[in-house]
Amino acid sequence: MTDDARAGSSGSPVVVTAVLPFPLEFEALYVKNQEDYHRFARAVLKDQQIAEGAVHRAFFEILAHWPALLAAGNVHQQTWAILRRTVISEKLTNYRDNLAELTEDSDVARALCALPPRQFDVTVLRYLCGCPTDDIAWYLGVTASTVDYHGRKAKERLEQAMPARIRRSK
Repeated sequence: MTDDARAGSSGSPVVVTAVLPFPLEFEALYVKNQEDYHRFARAVLKDQQIAEGAVHRAFFEILAHWPALLAAGNVHQQTWAILRRTVISEKLTNYRDNLAELTEDSDVARALCALPPRQFDVTVLRYLCGCPTDDIAWYLGVTASTVDYHGRKAKERLEQAMPARIRRSK
């Protein structure tokens, strides 16, 4: 086939753009780790398509930060951290979406869904998953004091959102 290949009967030339190559080290990391990354994402997310999307997003983030990751060292540890954060973020988003379906029946679910994303993440990771503050900070890429702040603000919002009958029963 030649460079002046024609598309259909219109006679318009087919424009072929070359895909830019990935850095060789990045390609090696991908080939070496992608099966394990997919296996981890499938185990956490319990859905093949969602897991593939999460791993795909993680590799795009890794590629976007590739020069900095190489310069900082510990590439495998850092790329695993990016993958974990991406998968956990996907899990929290799915959880929030599923929880939203319950909002008609539950004041608590409605109040949780109304939280801003960081407050929701901290609340779910802390109270529903039992994660310690330092782990939450690491997952979300913030300091422990920021996790505590979001936790306090979430608690305030949840208390305000609860109907008076629930607040009185405390």
